[in-house]
Amino acid sequence: MYTSDGIYLGLSQDGRRVNLPLNMANRHGLIAGASGTGKTITMKVMAESFSDAGVPVFLCDVKGDVSGLAQEGEQNEGMEKRIDKFGIREGFAYKSYPVAFWDIYQEEGHPVRATVSDMGPELLARILGLSEAQEGVLNIIFRIADDKGLLLLDLKDLRAMLGYVGEHRAEFNAAYGAIAPQSLAGIQRALLPLEDQGGDLFFGEPALDIRDWMRRSDDGRGVINLLNCVKLVRNPTLYATFLLWLLSELFEELPEAGDLDKPKLVFFFDEAHLLFADAPKALVQKIEQVVKLIRSKAVGVYFVTQSPSDIPDSVLAQCSNRVQHALRAYTPAEQKAVKAAAQAFRENPAFKAEEVIGELGVGHALISVLDEAGVPGQVENCSVICPQSLMAPADAAHHQAALAADGMEKYDRGVDNESAFEMLEEQKQADAEAARLAAEREAFEKEKAAFEAQKAKEEEAARKKAEKETEAAQRKYEKQLEKEEARRQKEADRRRAKIESQLISAGGQILKRGLMGTLFKKR
Repeated sequence: MYTSDGIYLGLSQDGRRVNLPLNMANRHGLIAGASGTGKTITMKVMAESFSDAGVPVFLCDVKGDVSGLAQEGEQNEGMEKRIDKFGIREGFAYKSYPVAFWDIYQEEGHPVRATVSDMGPELLARILGLSEAQEGVLNIIFRIADDKGLLLLDLKDLRAMLGYVGEHRAEFNAAYGAIAPQSLAGIQRALLPLEDQGGDLFFGEPALDIRDWMRRSDDGRGVINLLNCVKLVRNPTLYATFLLWLLSELFEELPEAGDLDKPKLVFFFDEAHLLFADAPKALVQKIEQVVKLIRSKAVGVYFVTQSPSDIPDSVLAQCSNRVQHALRAYTPAEQKAVKAAAQAFRENPAFKAEEVIGELGVGHALISVLDEAGVPGQVENCSVICPQSLMAPADAAHHQAALAADGMEKYDRGVDNESAFEMLEEQKQADAEAARLAAEREAFEKEKAAFEAQKAKEEEAARKKAEKETEAAQRKYEKQLEKEEARRQKEADRRRAKIESQLISAGGQILKRGLMGTLFKKR
């Protein structure tokens, strides 16, 4: 409950109020405890209080029971007794809160999307658990996409780029460095679990504008952005992807703010152990880095989990405001965890925290927060204050009313803008068309060459035939000439022979007459 003293969290055993000063709320925090000990109620109380203080809130609803924030609480005898116990009769009112429902799977709220480019190669490589060599290749892929103006918006864009780079690997090796096919295949394999868990729904447009999670309602209260995680927590890779992206996006987008009177935004990450379970060392380091630095952006981060041991020490060390519900210690490991949780508090001489942790009832917790000067307060054994909204899930009518009134319908319809996939598909089609035209031209050229060759062959055959015919005609003509010449020669010979015969005949007559004359003269 929000009061002039800050966030009223609970009442100590000796009747003192334990308040979290708003100016220390960005020092991060932890809400821990075994199942059923009241962690969710504590988270709701804090979310309501931040909202009343005008601080926007984001929280994960992993069991589907936090949606009651959108519906006013119900009066009953138990609640009335708690109101009197905490001394809040005058300021307490059953009321609903301005809630915006979100759901990556697009079932119980507005879709939450990010683009692959927004995620970036470094963060994506850590989420996918890529090796150093594979991360290097992923950086090359992003660089090639930038250089060629290919937008990476969704996973099909990234897969298209992987295929494109693989097909043109030889030409890119010289300009960008060696691109091993094994690394490309490794990245392809690493994408499969992310796709199977719903990554195709998370990556796309319109991408979430983080400023839409930093709104206030008309009455000045901070909007509570509630992400339905009932399905999401069963897909830890996507859950970790989303949460780490969200923190990184806030860190990159928000300006330095220093110490303000109150945070700009507060996050509650329920089932926080999923962020770190089997996470690569590089991923844990990235989360630690973001958690350390985002405080200066006036953003508070609160991890909600069963045991402090679920959170890496490097991250746990950043959580100055702590609410520890009951822990059960049945095994040596659990006893060790209880001891560690108790030792994290500033000691209270009135009791031993290690003993009390196992004895806390539902709705009770050990609480230690920073005072306004940033000094850790001593741990207090408290009863946690009751929420003002409904302690059960909101009914369908209130859920739908909140969805209709939050002004975030712009995210409801996905947009598949032209990006790497479409551009590469167009290029493939253009290349295929060019190849088809080239093949047709080649076939035409071959056909033309064959036709011309056939034509040349036919012309050569015709020429040779004509030459043969000409030669034959020439020979025939020559034979005719020879025949005519022979005929003429024969005719000449015949005439000559005739003349000669006539001459001979005439000569004989002359000779005869000459002889006769001679004879007659002698007589």
